[in-house]
Amino acid sequence: MADRITFEATVNGQKVGPLDIPADLMLTELLHEYLGLTGTRVACGQGVCRACSVLIDDGVAGSAAALTPLPACVTGAAYASGKSIRTIEGMAGDDGQGNPVPSAIQQAFLDHFSFQCSFCTPGFVISAQALVERLERAPVPRDQVEDTVLAAMNENICRCTGYVRYLGAVRDVVLNTPGLTTGDPEPAVTAAAGPAAGGRG
Repeated sequence: MADRITFEATVNGQKVGPLDIPADLMLTELLHEYLGLTGTRVACGQGVCRACSVLIDDGVAGSAAALTPLPACVTGAAYASGKSIRTIEGMAGDDGQGNPVPSAIQQAFLDHFSFQCSFCTPGFVISAQALVERLERAPVPRDQVEDTVLAAMNENICRCTGYVRYLGAVRDVVLNTPGLTTGDPEPAVTAAAGPAAGGRG
């Protein structure tokens, strides 16, 4: 195998390359050292904790590859060449004036105070975003949301919060985003008159 390769890809919607890189370069090293994208965290270095997760689309129409987070610390940059890569830096939206706007998942994590040290948070965002996109294609019944969220987030390791707030945030996004579940209840009918509801218990 050649000692060096030419790397080209689309990263967060932007064309990157051609770059001359070592053939055995890991994707995390490419993101950090060549592209300055340091949001993808390196923790275990063995693909176990998933802090370094990214989304990679192999370019095949309808492929599920883009919906499966991959651990960048054990994924070779050569594998990602020619593909479309999304990192944590590509998750936020835009307000139309060039200012970033948190994605629904990112905002939910903030609202739920889901993280403490935040080192694992990029990986959780990636896994949750992958779940949301899968459910956009194939919604699940509302009574299966709990198990679906647990399965989707199961490989992500957090050393601080005990996962409860992460999982609650993802569950709320899934349940409250139209089209992600089936068997949605009918919209509530607002009473024409009467006192406002009291505080939540």
